[in-house]
Amino acid sequence: MNDKTSPALTGPLTGTPSEAARRRLLSRRGEPLFIAAWHRVLMIHFEVDPDALQREVPYSLDLFGGRAFVSLVAFTLRGMRPRLGGRFSAWLFRPIATHDFLNVRTYVQHENEFGIHFLAEWLSSRLAARLGPATFGLPYRLGRITCNHAAQRGPFQAQVADAVGGGKLDYRACFDSSALQPCQAGSLDEWLMERYTAFNSAGGRRRFFRVWHPPWPQRAADVQLNDSSLLTQNWQCFEHARQIGANYSPGFDAVWMGRPHGV
Repeated sequence: MNDKTSPALTGPLTGTPSEAARRRLLSRRGEPLFIAAWHRVLMIHFEVDPDALQREVPYSLDLFGGRAFVSLVAFTLRGMRPRLGGRFSAWLFRPIATHDFLNVRTYVQHENEFGIHFLAEWLSSRLAARLGPATFGLPYRLGRITCNHAAQRGPFQAQVADAVGGGKLDYRACFDSSALQPCQAGSLDEWLMERYTAFNSAGGRRRFFRVWHPPWPQRAADVQLNDSSLLTQNWQCFEHARQIGANYSPGFDAVWMGRPHGV
């Protein structure tokens, strides 16, 4: 795809999950639908009981060595706009183009394709919170998000509170001194981070969409949770969850985001 807003290909992609995802996304006509920046991404990973988690998920779980995981993904989405239409379409999207996100996702498979499933997504845009369920089948919830992810090396601090149902997530994250690099092939980090299909279900509508970006440049992070009631009040599987690690990435300036398809 010759698109000046496309993410740069950083390093060889042949044989990586990223390259496979790129081919899969472009196999459908009219893809991608949107371009957006994903900035200052923090992923916090938990191991949970597979049986308790499966009761919360309408798709078959994807397990790593028989283990089930849920990840929190906090980031800022910036400048989302249609791939086509130039400045005019970007101007139309300005009301929902930039906002903070907290995704709670797990790992699923459907018809031999492996991806993620969002248990919930809190975001700071009231308008976007209304549009997501109707268009992409996304379980959006309005949140009060106070996020300080500005520093390149941390610490990051954030609070996310459900604007309707209560509960809060309060965390502080610091990074190790290692250089940014892609995940090691075959590692748990790669399995958790290199995901490019989202299988969704909201309001009785089961849909999926695909995304693409180069492999995540990442480093390990140390996260302290000061309040996790946002999780324990919403999902039983978090009662005995075990935090197993975290990763930070500066993200990308241009991520390809596909259109929704029915499951």
